[in-house]
Amino acid sequence: MSQCPLCLSADLQAFHQDKKRHYLQCQQCKLVTVPAEYHLCEADEKAFYDLHDNDVADEGYQRFLSRTLTPLLDKVLANESHGDASDIIGLDFGCGEGAVLSQMAAKQGVKVMNYDLYYHNDPSLLALQFDFISMTEVIEHVHDAKALITQLSAMLKAGGTLAIMTKRVLGQAEFVNWHYKNDPTHINFYSEATFEWLARELGWQLEVIGKDVVFFTKP
Repeated sequence: MSQCPLCLSADLQAFHQDKKRHYLQCQQCKLVTVPAEYHLCEADEKAFYDLHDNDVADEGYQRFLSRTLTPLLDKVLANESHGDASDIIGLDFGCGEGAVLSQMAAKQGVKVMNYDLYYHNDPSLLALQFDFISMTEVIEHVHDAKALITQLSAMLKAGGTLAIMTKRVLGQAEFVNWHYKNDPTHINFYSEATFEWLARELGWQLEVIGKDVVFFTKP
């Protein structure tokens, strides 16, 4: 790997190695990344996702998503410029096969559209703009981090919120026994320092909502 997939810096240093993969850390944005030779092909990646059973009837999964959705809707609905809930349109980017978050939002009168590379692949949505975009357990799967952020920025209205749920790197010692790194589809790992770098780079406001949730507000 010659450069960081997020900031394109060539200053990558060894961070960790286990029996299956190597992990490098960018010294500029602090992203921890897995070299491309360890990435799954699309067919194997989708086969892994097909094992997930994220159903709207699963109350535990709804509680999990609510850690992002509840503060996100609180924030969006409090924005007086939106008027009432019927005027708000969001996007769940990487919604998964069950598209559960949009169904939860609909119960609160908020429309959320669904996009997913494998399960809800409607490229026309990528040309639209939204009041908010949610990404729950998605960003760690996407290799081209810079292209992803560029795409999301173009799709987010001024004043809009990008909500990201992903477990964050706490440090090199903690990474050794971190179960999150063992998922073969997880290839980019973000820390609070990485999100702080991204906020500075884009001029966005960063809010740390919880241990695995952050919000970015686009000016």
